[in-house]
Parts: sequence; C-alpha cells; structure tokens
Amino acid sequence: MFTSQTSSFQDSIDVEDRDDFDSEEISGYSQKAQLYCYYAIYLYQGSSLTLIDSSLPSEAEPELRTYISRRLSKGALLGGMGNIATVELSIPEQAVGCYCCLLEQEKSPEQPDADGNGYVICFLGGSEKGLNLFRLELDKYVQGLHSSLQTPELQNLETEVRPYLSRWYEESVMHIYRLVQLVQNNITFLLHAALSHTHVEVINSDEKTKADVFSFIKAASLQGLSQQDTTSASLCKAMSEDTQSDLVIDCSTSPPTFTNTVTNRFCDEWIQAFLNAAERCNPFLLRQILENFKLKAIQDMNSLKRFVRQAEMSHYALFRCCQFLQTCGNGDVLLQNARAEHSDLPEACNIITVLEEFLSEQNQAQA
Repeated sequence: MFTSQTSSFQDSIDVEDRDDFDSEEISGYSQKAQLYCYYAIYLYQGSSLTLIDSSLPSEAEPELRTYISRRLSKGALLGGMGNIATVELSIPEQAVGCYCCLLEQEKSPEQPDADGNGYVICFLGGSEKGLNLFRLELDKYVQGLHSSLQTPELQNLETEVRPYLSRWYEESVMHIYRLVQLVQNNITFLLHAALSHTHVEVINSDEKTKADVFSFIKAASLQGLSQQDTTSASLCKAMSEDTQSDLVIDCSTSPPTFTNTVTNRFCDEWIQAFLNAAERCNPFLLRQILENFKLKAIQDMNSLKRFVRQAEMSHYALFRCCQFLQTCGNGDVLLQNARAEHSDLPEACNIITVLEEFLSEQNQAQA
C-alpha cells in the first residue's frame, strides 16, 4: 500500500521517449556539431519578409522563409512569444526543431501604424521536443537582442547581432551540460540547494561559469511550481537571513571546491543519471532528467501534505508520515517546505514538529 507513494528511483528517473533524445547524442551535440545548429533573422514589414542574415545553407534558407511566411499569414507568430515546430529543410539532418519568435518594433511618432513590424528570429537544431525543454531560455535569449536591433539599418550586424545569434545554442542549451561536466558528483549539492532555496555564492569564477550555476539553480528550483507561491517566498527569506547556510563554490581550483555543503539521499540518487547523460554529450536528455527530478520532488511534497492533513485525525496516518520520510530520502527538504506552507495552521505545525523530531532521531541513529 505504501510502496505506491514512494515509487522506485528507477521509475522516477526513466525518461519518457528516451530514444528520441538518444538519437541526438554526441554526433549531434559535440563541439564539431555546432555546424549543425543554425540561425536566421528576417526583417518583417507588413506582409514582406526580408532576409538579414542566416547561417543556413543557401538552398535551405528560402525553404525556411517560405515556412515562416506561412506561419505569419496564419497569425501563428505572436510578438515576443516563441513558437517551436519541426521543419524539413535541405540540410544534413533534413528535419530539425525550429524556434521562431517575432520581435515587434516599438511604435514611433513617425510610424504610428507599424503594428506587427519587426524582426523574426529563428534558431534551428536538435528536435522539436528537445527545444521545447529550453523554451524559457530561448525566449530570454531572444529578448536580449532588443537593444541591438534598434540601430538604424543594423549597422552593428557583424559586430553585435551576428555573434550573438551564433551563440544561441551554447548560451541557451549547453549550460546544464557545461555545469555537470565542471562539478561532476558535486551536482548533488546544487540540486539540494535548488530544492531548499539555499543561497549560492560563486567566487573566483568567470562570468560564464557563474551564469551557468545560477541558470542551473533556476532551472532546478520548484519556485513558481508549488501550489502556494508564499511557500517559496517564506523559505527564501528565512534562508537569506542565515548567511552561514550559503553554499559557496570556489572556482579557483579544478574541480571547484564546495563549502557549507548539504545534501540527502534523494539528491545523491540522481548523480549518476546526470553524469551518464553528460558523458553522452546530450544536453536535451540532461534537461529531461532535471525535469523528472523536479517532478518526483513535487510528487513527494504533495504526498507529505496529504499525510499531514490525515495525521491531524489519525495516529496511523502519522505513522505513515514517518515511514514516508524514512524511505523518500528527501525528508529535510519536504519538511522545510511543509513548515513554510503550513505556517498559519497550528495543528499542522504541531504534526510537522513531531516529524522533524522523528527525522532528527533517525539521522542521529544512523550517524
């Protein structure tokens, strides 16, 4: 009966349609394969689509332009919102994932009726399913072009726009892969920090590595996914007041040195999955594993909340709570979140206090 609440680690880590991502390994995502990641940027005025720059083969670019024109005519590209689909072009992969976004120009007194005018940005590579895992990163990356596109006639095309577009894959997709390669087994500390809202400080690091760390923390965090946003806010405030709990990553050594580390069995069990995907140079599989990690954590949080509600009326349910915390391996994080979420419910807080004492005694007995 209880086993269904704590499904095996292997069940939770299995990636749905893993073969879809396995076909995109190494040959598609090694450094050599940067050749197979493309971009294109078009000027869009009224119903006219004019090529500005593209890394696509000359025979493939007109095919992409035709595809985008059809999407625009159907109103399928909305300003500032990325659209991801599969396109078939005259390139080695034939069918690839294509991210398209319309960046609308700001209205000016000289062009008050310039609705819909702007630039269409396209990134191509991997699969539609793979790119969908990085939709938020791609949306953010495209928005970073806004200021560069204000220059008249794009005089900064070669100095700013083209180099920026060329780095889309490296900046928006590869950050998790780079970080796992850098920290290896220590990825468990970052997973725990993300779940527990622990502040992370990166020292003696270049800006790119620092950005990779914080991008990973954001991607692994459950903030915004829980039923009550106040839970995350309460936890973040509590953790920020305790500077001794900061996880410090010193990048002056290789591999980096971690200080004030905290982890648990739940996070440790995911290490090998991340390392295996990184060895295969598969950033999309890495991201899917991270999403599965978050999903399992959310499922366990919901299970604990249900048990706590039941425990207010049943001693047996309290016993089940204790069993659950023993087996899930993530009790410290779950109780931390539960206390923040039930802070205004005295009876629930009493139950959580009992569970915290139980977990503490168990940890001491195992030490």
